[in-house]
Amino acid sequence: MEKLMSQRIQILKDKMLSAPRYASIEQARIITRVYQENEHLSIPKKRALSLKAAMEELEIGFEKEELIVGNRTKGVRYGVVFPESGCSWVNNEFETLPTRPQDQFHVKEEDIQEFREKIYPYWKGKSMEDVIKHHGGQEIQSIAKVVKINQKDHAQGHICPDSALWLKMGPLGIMNQAQEKLKTCEESQKEFYECVVLVMQGACTFMKRYHDMIMENIDEVEEPYQQSLRTVANNCLNLTKRPPETFHEAVQSLWFLFVLLHMESNASSFSPGRMDQYLYPYYQKDIESGKISMEDALDILECLWLKFNQIVYLRNQNSAKYFAGFPIGFNIAIGGEDENGNDTYNELSLLCLQCQYDLGLPQPNLSVRLNRNSSHELMQKAIEVVSKGSGMPQFFNDEAIVHALMELGIEKKDALNYAIVGCVELTTHGNNLGWSDAAMFNLNKALELTLNHGKCLLTDEQIGLDLGGLDTYQTFEDLEKAFQQQIDYFIDKMMQCEVIVEKAHQDCLPTAFLSSVIDDCLENGLDVTKGGAKYNLSGIQMIQIANLADSLAAMKKLVYDDQVIDAKELLAALQSDFKGYEIIQTMLLNKVPKYGNDVEWVDRLGAKWAEYFRSRMKDYTNYRGGPYHTGMYTVSAHVPMGENVGASPDGRNALTPLADGGMSPVYGRDLKGPTAVLKSVSRLNNSLTTNGGLLNMKFLPEFFETKNGMNKFENFLRAFVDLKVPHIQFNVVRREDLEDAQIRPQLHKSLTIRVAGYTAYFVELAHKLQDEIIERTTYDNI
Repeated sequence: MEKLMSQRIQILKDKMLSAPRYASIEQARIITRVYQENEHLSIPKKRALSLKAAMEELEIGFEKEELIVGNRTKGVRYGVVFPESGCSWVNNEFETLPTRPQDQFHVKEEDIQEFREKIYPYWKGKSMEDVIKHHGGQEIQSIAKVVKINQKDHAQGHICPDSALWLKMGPLGIMNQAQEKLKTCEESQKEFYECVVLVMQGACTFMKRYHDMIMENIDEVEEPYQQSLRTVANNCLNLTKRPPETFHEAVQSLWFLFVLLHMESNASSFSPGRMDQYLYPYYQKDIESGKISMEDALDILECLWLKFNQIVYLRNQNSAKYFAGFPIGFNIAIGGEDENGNDTYNELSLLCLQCQYDLGLPQPNLSVRLNRNSSHELMQKAIEVVSKGSGMPQFFNDEAIVHALMELGIEKKDALNYAIVGCVELTTHGNNLGWSDAAMFNLNKALELTLNHGKCLLTDEQIGLDLGGLDTYQTFEDLEKAFQQQIDYFIDKMMQCEVIVEKAHQDCLPTAFLSSVIDDCLENGLDVTKGGAKYNLSGIQMIQIANLADSLAAMKKLVYDDQVIDAKELLAALQSDFKGYEIIQTMLLNKVPKYGNDVEWVDRLGAKWAEYFRSRMKDYTNYRGGPYHTGMYTVSAHVPMGENVGASPDGRNALTPLADGGMSPVYGRDLKGPTAVLKSVSRLNNSLTTNGGLLNMKFLPEFFETKNGMNKFENFLRAFVDLKVPHIQFNVVRREDLEDAQIRPQLHKSLTIRVAGYTAYFVELAHKLQDEIIERTTYDNI
């Protein structure tokens, strides 16, 4: 694949990468003022009015080279302080943002002063973060070493809006529909439709402001950019009056949709989904009429790609460790089967791959849907992009996913049209509040408590049930019975906390704009946070099956079956982090097969407990009346979660990272090659990963230098499809390059790496996470 990036795109990319990253209080200032001026109104009305005011007032800008305009701040990659969702943590951490270990932001002293004097005093005790802490803070903290409850200080993202509907109607069409509904709706629905009207009025104003600003400054712009900017300005104006008609207008409209979603919610992982499908009619029409060339379309798309990299999310210091490297999660899925089993890729799919090949940036998170009929052309083009080493695209398996979604209760047409949000989270298109990543459940910490009488190995604190310990369990079955009770105890606690969090979202952060682009909400006059979507799911992540399988296998074989390690002595070894017990640690590491090597009994030990956990989810219903389901991915949580876990029976030392990914083996333990890994992972039932599963692999760049290597890799991907593994992703990089980037980061600013379901700049990751990535197994053959 030849690099096709134009000079225009190179200039814009260089400008973006050199721009400093600041924390911004501009929208917080507007939100606070609107709330103060409208104390008598309801929260939904105040939310709608403050979003409308932000659309009308936020400082905007443009670059003369841009073909796509719009951002939620004038500066790129600014972190937005959003007081409605979380304010207390900002107050505690504002000064440390430039120096914290992960995801740093510059700050301005005058912003800190204004925040402390004018913004925080109003929001203290009122933000959603404070509401959740008031109603469930102690409960959430009491289980924190086993369960990380998410979505506590930011709005719910992880949504694929109905982009096709937005393109079909535009903000004016949606506003007109809401106004029609107002004429006949029930009194209880009236406020919802009024809020939709307000935010759509604001959307039209926001778009027109870009037209006006460009035209006010057009004479200062030299050719050849003046002509293209006039087109951009006209596009913006047209979109305030009607739906898009051209490919350029459609891409601009799509970007405005995502800017406005971020302005409303300041959350991560709003995803465009199957962009190659719903944008293709616009592309095809303009190509066939001669209005644009393929090169023109690529320039437009690459301008959009750059835009996806200009929004990041400001997290608190603790969350930044779990979601390191700004995984904002604009996930685009290309390809995929239709109702007849045919693959749906097209020219636009290939152009999306070309964008990633040219730019190699962390966003959007590009995903390719594979199936038994995936074409040689699509797969080879995707493999060429993989070989470039940006960590993209990742691959999803229709053969594994569609049926699993249908078993979850998703209609076939929606399951076939699945998209991905964020890292690897599965969703349906435009009709689903999936509440991905509601919580992360550390199965290895639960096992630790089971082995140590409910006490933390790191602090000796009693945080779990005392059901006995390794010194009392007479059989492996006794241990498993206690482990089951420990899991049940923390699941019940977790679900009580989930109710508190979801209720707080309903009360504090209704989302009229988002609701207008989620199917059924507008029809039913019901906000998406209150269950207005067609599907209402909540996803819980199981962390980390590889360590769990290895630990259980070690105890079953060495302690209970072969009786070569005394149970009491193993407990003492764990309590001392193997100091003085090095021989036992060596036996644990080397005398038992490990997950990821196609050893069925070991793989089944992990799968058994994942299946049990999944079965328990069926006992609960979320606050919106929908089901819970499970995923197996870590983002970057395997590092901080490992810091919460003492020494484990798989031979792992205390405080060290757990396995990466979610379905991946522990690094360095997969000794039989990549195909054996696939076979081990295939033993995990696909019902376990309806919220997403993640398999990480690392290959050397040399593997892709020959046609034979490329073909072997395609065959490997076809084996992945045949084995019905739901997901796989790759880093293509040399260990020595990563080690040099640690030592001389200034020379590797553009080096991107696959962390766990997302790509980030390697030099922007904390040192511990960098170390873990370096240690992952690298393959030179299949």
